[in-house]
Amino acid sequence: MKINLVNLEKKLDIKFKNIDLLIKALTHKSFNSEDNNEKIEFLGDRVLGLIIAKKLLEIYPDEKEGILDKKFASLVNKKTCLEIAKKLELEKYILTFNPKNKKIKIEDKVISDSCEALIGAIYLDKGFTIVEKIILELWKNKISESVVTPIDAKTKLQELSLKKFKKLPIYKLISNTGPRHKPLFKIAVKLQNTKFFIADGNSKKDAEQNAAQLCLNHID
Repeated sequence: MKINLVNLEKKLDIKFKNIDLLIKALTHKSFNSEDNNEKIEFLGDRVLGLIIAKKLLEIYPDEKEGILDKKFASLVNKKTCLEIAKKLELEKYILTFNPKNKKIKIEDKVISDSCEALIGAIYLDKGFTIVEKIILELWKNKISESVVTPIDAKTKLQELSLKKFKKLPIYKLISNTGPRHKPLFKIAVKLQNTKFFIADGNSKKDAEQNAAQLCLNHID
């Protein structure tokens, strides 16, 4: 099966010396169990991490390691890689098992993994300087957005509780009701010197966040 990669190269503003590297980066194991993008994705993940970490240290030389770590995690996670891949329309070029040549929807994880593999292929074909330039251009808006790192309510409450009482907040599941497709969780939370604050949500995580925010609202 042949795929036309010229448009993808144009979007990246590069021309591969070894086109087989690019094809391999876009080959899922379901298409070829022996010669696929798994190892090159492993490399691309590390290259991406190194370049983003290097850039964050340049932008925020005085920032605390914990904050840098949160910024870093938001920039290299699968969700962000998927967004970058969608911008490149990478799903058009990925080779997956499709015996009847039907139009199939490629899973988000496969697209995201292929983005990392693409980075690995660019690094192998063009070297560090070129792949760094491409990553920083593709991630430019995401890096700009990282100026403010929102801290969720549960994390804020945990930090506050540890600072004041050297103890974690206490969470308690009150109830789990509703149908399986639309559950309703009720969660209570308290600190050492507060009453329980109760909130609900459609997942346990959401209910905990809502309860933590309610607690923060009352003790701020």
